[in-house]
Amino acid sequence: MAIDPQNHADPGPQMDESLFEAPPLAEQERMVEAILFASSEPVTVRELEARMPHGCDASEALVYLRKRYEGRGVTINRVGDAWAVRTAGDLSYLMQKEIVETRKLSRAAIETLAIIAYHQPATRAEIEEIRGVSVSRGTIDQLLEMEWIRFGRRRMTPGRPVTFVVTQGFLDHFGLENARDLPGLKELRAAGLLENRPPPGLIPGMPDHTEDDDDESIDGIDQGEMF
Repeated sequence: MAIDPQNHADPGPQMDESLFEAPPLAEQERMVEAILFASSEPVTVRELEARMPHGCDASEALVYLRKRYEGRGVTINRVGDAWAVRTAGDLSYLMQKEIVETRKLSRAAIETLAIIAYHQPATRAEIEEIRGVSVSRGTIDQLLEMEWIRFGRRRMTPGRPVTFVVTQGFLDHFGLENARDLPGLKELRAAGLLENRPPPGLIPGMPDHTEDDDDESIDGIDQGEMF
């Protein structure tokens, strides 16, 4: 059967033929690199190609881009079905950041710390006797964690209880050379640090010395025991 050429129209150019030629692969790599670098979140291949000129192959560009970043300080990592620029795993330690966390001491912790500072070396039983209430494990743990107190020598008494003393970090934080430089109650009140606090005598044993008092009048402080 003969075919009539007049019954078949010229199909013309293919519909999927691009009107513009895709950029060179090296340029596509640069585009992918730029997008990943500027993105705060991982980017999928579909999202990459949506931003790139028509005809680009983001998947192929990623293959070459990953090879180019091998052994560098940053790498091209796959995150699920997306891609992102990430620090090389062996260099992650360089990105660690120390943050100073401000922690507010409870009233119990402040009283416990003050008793230890003025009466060190002090046992837990002695702290509780002065405060008139028991000292929770959490209060002691918090002060130990902050490195404001540490364990001192054990008392040579039955049970050999452990004692607590203030640390060099405590002295440094408050600008003190040693525990003998701790201010008295009058100085604390003059500085406004004891406003809304109980008057002297409610915390038994707390010294009320002044600048004229002899250093040796600070009860319970033994520099040899401290450091």
